[in-house]
Amino acid sequence: MPKNKKRNTPHRGGNGGGGSGAAAATAATAGGQHRNVQPFSDEDASIETMSHCSGYSDPSSFAEDGPEVLDEEGTQEDLEYKLKGFIDLTLDKSAKIRQAALEGIKNALASKMLYEFVLERRMTLTDSIERCLKKGKSDEQRAAAALASVLCIQLGPGIESEEVLKTLGPILKKIICDGTASIQARQTCATCFGVCSFIATDDITELYSTLECLENIFTKSYLKEKNTNVCSTPNTVLHISSLLSWTLLLTICPINEVKKKLEMHFHKLPSLLSSDDVNMRIAAGESLALLFELARGMDSDFFYEDMESLTQILRALATDGNKHRAKVDKRKQRSVFRDILRAVEERDFPTETVKFGPERMYIDCWVKKHTYDTFKEVLGSGMQYHLQSNEFLRNVFELGPPVMLDAAMLKTMKISRFERKSLHGSMGLDYDFWICIAKLPSRGILSFLIVSSNE
Repeated sequence: MPKNKKRNTPHRGGNGGGGSGAAAATAATAGGQHRNVQPFSDEDASIETMSHCSGYSDPSSFAEDGPEVLDEEGTQEDLEYKLKGFIDLTLDKSAKIRQAALEGIKNALASKMLYEFVLERRMTLTDSIERCLKKGKSDEQRAAAALASVLCIQLGPGIESEEVLKTLGPILKKIICDGTASIQARQTCATCFGVCSFIATDDITELYSTLECLENIFTKSYLKEKNTNVCSTPNTVLHISSLLSWTLLLTICPINEVKKKLEMHFHKLPSLLSSDDVNMRIAAGESLALLFELARGMDSDFFYEDMESLTQILRALATDGNKHRAKVDKRKQRSVFRDILRAVEERDFPTETVKFGPERMYIDCWVKKHTYDTFKEVLGSGMQYHLQSNEFLRNVFELGPPVMLDAAMLKTMKISRFERKSLHGSMGLDYDFWICIAKLPSRGILSFLIVSSNE
């Protein structure tokens, strides 16, 4: 799956729109008056300042309502105006307001393609992220790192994203390795470092340095002695994120480096399968499946010495009935490890289909699955939109140029809020119930069934 890093080609399909505006934008204006932006300070805002910003609400509405709210309630100019207000508020004296502003920008960029807007303000955005990473506390650092990931996804590979990584990379690395920093902040920074490096790293030595940094984190979970279990610690979530980011970057390494990493980790990584943390077991198992895929891609006759022992462990996890583990964890683990066992034993991968708009993508290998899962974690519900419009992601998944849809096609693909409410009411079902249903992962199938039943 080629990465297709092209410097001299545009990285975006379409001129973008904008995500739904967050009510947090109202913090820029209170009672019709322009809000004076205070210089950045480590101190929280005074009671007077907090009262002045009492209209500031949850910017996560960008992610909840998605692109459709822009079409219904505003224009591209409205969205950009709100985003400019968010950018100004990253300088506010209140840590909570800075954090909410960062989250508002991130949710908007995850929901819509805003390449031109971002390109014009990338230095300002980078400066804001850098400032919040350096001087902010845990939650603010997490919000800043999450925004950095989406910023690079918007820019795609090229000089602009390379400059973003050049500025933020050393700070992210410092936070990841800082034992006194918040575990949650270090975890988000590890994911961000992996995603940004995947997109923007152009210097192979920098790529190797990033791999080494992440290795130094997750290898601390390796067993020191045989015949013991890996006990989870508060650092386990950090080790999981570091392992997943390391695995992502391994997919773009030269063959010689991949071989070197395989020799170093193939016999140590299975020790993480004995962790008492289900997410660590799954992360280790999926990473092993991907390593096997890479190894067999380089050498079809690849032979793993401890295959019998490994398959026994994988089979035990795929049929785990341990009464001391939660039912949800066991169900999740068994499902994943059945696929991992098939990959290791039979070189088989259960193809998955991802639908977005009128298109569909087939995930037919572990490399593609891991890449998709990583970007889905960052973009959330905006992943489908980016698969349609983001030229960088379309290159990564070999989808070709973005499909241009006319207004008539777009109209047939969505249903207005009033129509949805009327439709649900005509079925004799409570509207709030359907709002909950719409947030389930299977909402696409449910929407299809609902519409079909009324045709």
